[in-house]
Amino acid sequence: MPRLKLFSPILAGATLQERLIGCAGALLGICATAFVCAYAFGTPEHFPLIVAPIGASAVLLFAVPASPLAQPWSIIGGNTISALVGITVAHFVDNSTIAVGLAVGLAILAMSLTRSLHPPGGAAALTAVIGGPAVASAGFWFPFVPVAINSIILVLLGLVFHRLAKRNYPHRPTPVANLHKTSDTPPAMRVGFNRQDIDAALSEFNETLDIDREDLDRILRAVEAKALNRAHAELTSADIMSRDVVSVSVDDRAATARRLLLEHDIRTLPVIDGEKRLVGTVGLRELAGLPDDASMPMSEPTTARPDAPAVSLLPSLTDGRNHAAVIVGEDGAVAGIVSQTDLLAALAKSLSVVRGPDETMADGRGI
Repeated sequence: MPRLKLFSPILAGATLQERLIGCAGALLGICATAFVCAYAFGTPEHFPLIVAPIGASAVLLFAVPASPLAQPWSIIGGNTISALVGITVAHFVDNSTIAVGLAVGLAILAMSLTRSLHPPGGAAALTAVIGGPAVASAGFWFPFVPVAINSIILVLLGLVFHRLAKRNYPHRPTPVANLHKTSDTPPAMRVGFNRQDIDAALSEFNETLDIDREDLDRILRAVEAKALNRAHAELTSADIMSRDVVSVSVDDRAATARRLLLEHDIRTLPVIDGEKRLVGTVGLRELAGLPDDASMPMSEPTTARPDAPAVSLLPSLTDGRNHAAVIVGEDGAVAGIVSQTDLLAALAKSLSVVRGPDETMADGRGI
């Protein structure tokens, strides 16, 4: 029986929960915008307190807040500038058939030039032309009251709503920085595609996509990681982990951790409690400058389950900060540890099996 697709998400990443959050946000946003405008400006008999394009703005703001078209300047600038273009066209062009097309076309141009492209802006421009006597009587005030006022109130409400919903708005792609504070790009971004490749592909695609370049970069790298995990899923963390784990107790002193790190020539020690459960990790970075009798410093551990694909540890062990991942069982006890060396050796072995040792070295790259 074919799968019923009527309610399948039409947007990448869309879930029922996300849609319900969007519905709630639009409900609260539109009602609150109308209430604030009614309270502030009274209830003029023939003048709209809230304009129709704000409904379309609410769809973008609450349903797809990561879209470049849904950001604060796009909403406020796009609606206001477009309404101003529409009023100007209506003022100078008497033929309504020509005026409606000219208003929308010039609004798109104005929004593009001001980096405020916002689809409801087209409706704002159209409303300015065909809005009737109420809009005509408002004249050049219409783009500001109610359009700009509506847009500003809606954005302010959106900021509060998304903060409470723990959403990233205004949407800012998470920057990928070199944790060593040098000008080099992060290790994981030195091979494979780069931003120039993305720009070249977009230019060949010859279409405008509703996604930020930084977000596109992150998605493509996540896809690469998923594909790599799938290709090497048979190699688990348990297969490559060190099982004779050197660890320290949470009650030990800094001198003990420093001695064990140097004695065993390792960079990370799991810190365990009285029941042998993992509570953190410690390395020379945490111990720097501490006296020998200081209590045990700890960092948040990077962990994985024994059955996790070994390749899934690549992002955390190549981020420039973590040198090892602690493998923990269901009870939270330390089962083993996978260092960068463990993972590198496993990948080198895996690559030589797939390509053959002669081919691995013959191309001048190896691992």
